[in-house]
Amino acid sequence: MARGGGEPHGGARVSTSVGTGAAARLLAEAPARRAAAGERLFTSEADRIARLCHRMAERFARGGRLIAAGRGPAARSDARHVAVEFVHPVIVGKRALPALALTADGGPLGAQLDLAAEPDDIVMAFDAEPEVVPAARARGCLTIAFTACGAEWELPSPDPAPFVAQELIETLYHVLWELGHVFFEHRGLLEGRRAGPVHDVGASSFLYPFLGEREDDLETVVADVRRSVLVKAHEVAVLRERTVREGAGALAAGAAALRGRLDAGGRLLALGNGGSATDAMDVVADFRVPPHTAWPPRRALDLTEDPAVLTAIANDIGPEAIFARQVIAHGRPGDALLALSTSGNSGNVIAALAEARRRGLLTLAFVGYDGGRVAAEGLADHVVVTPSEHIPRIQEAQATAYHVLRELVETAP
Repeated sequence: MARGGGEPHGGARVSTSVGTGAAARLLAEAPARRAAAGERLFTSEADRIARLCHRMAERFARGGRLIAAGRGPAARSDARHVAVEFVHPVIVGKRALPALALTADGGPLGAQLDLAAEPDDIVMAFDAEPEVVPAARARGCLTIAFTACGAEWELPSPDPAPFVAQELIETLYHVLWELGHVFFEHRGLLEGRRAGPVHDVGASSFLYPFLGEREDDLETVVADVRRSVLVKAHEVAVLRERTVREGAGALAAGAAALRGRLDAGGRLLALGNGGSATDAMDVVADFRVPPHTAWPPRRALDLTEDPAVLTAIANDIGPEAIFARQVIAHGRPGDALLALSTSGNSGNVIAALAEARRRGLLTLAFVGYDGGRVAAEGLADHVVVTPSEHIPRIQEAQATAYHVLRELVETAP
């Protein structure tokens, strides 16, 4: 949301109006397009998604890992996003599951996979080289892909638009992560396992109470998971629409201000933590390597990109300084900073926004929950709030919002 027409830093008034024309049409049409594509995908594939959750759980139960492989700029961020979600669960009751991301940074994906993959692993391919999926299948891995490439489980988007497809893919892998636990936490549902709860079933029983009495009834649980898939898909469609509608003024005004900075030679700096770090990576990729050839590449820096810088600052000064110190190093008065936070309260995000304002940068923030301190205290010039407390859905709706922002930069007058 824009800050209510109030006075942001520097005294400039933020407009809450989106006017008419290209910006208004885009803001009105974007959520509806996502909702229609999501309904087509999840209605047709809910049963297969539920059964894939079961197959993934069996692999994890046998000691397998998830290997996410991504080649292109956007695919790289998706591979890293899915890996961090599995390794560092953000929902109470979810266990950490082994996952790693292979990206083009490490060389040809096929060569990396040849060294890393084992028969019980799961390989999830995002825009990978053609040989990756066949090589993974030959090794005995379960394979998942979001395009037609010979994977056992292919889940392509019904809408080919790059931003729409990527957002649906994010919801897909979030759902696989969330609902795979349903099967993993009940041994009677897994091939070769005896019935009986595992050590942490009590922690997740409040999430899926129906499982307690159906531990050997796979089809009943698949049906319940299928219904949950459809509920989650509907929830994010509603949240995307509300995020864009309530944030329309901030998105339109923020895009116009950002375009002015970029056209004048400024740069966009982006940051976030965890899954939000991978979203910052995606934002920068979208500006540097536009998905549409008519759009010009834009100057952008990913402040989450260099682990040497991040770990040096965190070790020598503290984690709250990891972004602010980089703003000091890189930020100039003609630049802009885009911050992503599901809570709106992350200390290092707040510190970076404060440093950016001191240096005259335009500031934009995408936050969840009720907006946290960022929204309540007006810590950014343009704030878009995704009103939810469920982190996967927040991130999915935020992806729609920053994709709309990117499109507005190029298409709005």
